[in-house]
Amino acid sequence: MRSVSAGALAATGNKKYRSAVGYGLAHVTTLPYDGYLGPSVDTLDYFEKLLNDHSSGFDLPAAVILEAVQGEGGIRPASLRWLQRLRDLTERHEILMILDDIQAGVGRTGKFFSFEAAQIVPDIVTLAKSLSAIGTPMSLVLLRPEVDVWSPGAHSGTFRGNNLAFVAARAALETYWADSKFEDEIARKSGILADELKSIAYDYPNIGFSVRGRGLMYGLVSQEYDSLPIQIQGEALRRGLVIETCGGRNEVLKFLVALTITEADLRRGLSIVRDSIGAVQASMDRSSAESKSATKVSRHTSVSH
Repeated sequence: MRSVSAGALAATGNKKYRSAVGYGLAHVTTLPYDGYLGPSVDTLDYFEKLLNDHSSGFDLPAAVILEAVQGEGGIRPASLRWLQRLRDLTERHEILMILDDIQAGVGRTGKFFSFEAAQIVPDIVTLAKSLSAIGTPMSLVLLRPEVDVWSPGAHSGTFRGNNLAFVAARAALETYWADSKFEDEIARKSGILADELKSIAYDYPNIGFSVRGRGLMYGLVSQEYDSLPIQIQGEALRRGLVIETCGGRNEVLKFLVALTITEADLRRGLSIVRDSIGAVQASMDRSSAESKSATKVSRHTSVSH
């Protein structure tokens, strides 16, 4: 399994996991994602320049691997225009586009695939996570027939599925995805989630939250106070809610609610998040007041000899 793992580790940007392999990782070049250099910079200008300049030292890649919405990277959705331009670049230069839909796929962003809204078709798509519907380990790879060079049993991995997973996945596909009403329900709950997170950000201006995401995959971002999401996570757990954080500094409170969640449970969970933020804000205010009080006392304390 080492060769399989090393390939995956070489492709990830996470320093923690990259360093775990114990030796240098090669044959993968990292390029900036959409928005990485700010909203005014189209990072694909750089990629296109490298591809067109024969003296750039940049070898023509076999494939481009990306998420349409970065998950562990901090809930960062690529713009639809950026995805469309990238698909055009890869087609013109005969580069495979591999879309990692393991976290953002299977309805998480509203449509079954996270890239559907951009109206593009990748060459290879990876799926897992909620594919089996009830949490049993399962993953699969979708690929165009022209690039299918695998012989039987050649493509190995850890979560290729078992009988229960296959049965559950089929039942989920036939139950939920055969009817467009399921997508409509995701869209409706997405609106509730987005509106409440924006309301929370508005109600706590001192913290400086920002909101980003798509479908039922959202992040509440705290750029100024990196440790805040971890504190909110702890307060939420004490109130009975399990919630994750993500991003390079865990600066994002991560919302990946179940697609089948009821509106009542969604609102209850968001209420717990709001209460948890309020508790953390109150603690910050107390600490700030105590610090100011201590400073005031020290300024008025005299020392006699």
